[in-house]
Amino acid sequence: MTISELQVKDIVAIEDGKKLGYITDLEIDVDRGYIVAIIISLRGKMFGLFGKDEEMIIPWNHIVTIGADVILVRTENPRMTHTSRTELE
Repeated sequence: MTISELQVKDIVAIEDGKKLGYITDLEIDVDRGYIVAIIISLRGKMFGLFGKDEEMIIPWNHIVTIGADVILVRTENPRMTHTSRTELE
């Protein structure tokens, strides 16, 4: 499975069935070659054009299953980050 195949799947919380968004990035342990976590931009944000965007970092071991269209995750204790997307680099 490729990263681009993962990015088109809905991320769904197994606790309540809520759609959280899509994978925007991965956290990778380059020394071991493992995916450590998935990073998703939370739904309802328009590309972070105005203000801050929220991201949720879900550890890889919180993924319950990867299906054809969805990835089911446990969401207890995810890391939340606020990132500014307004600055041009």
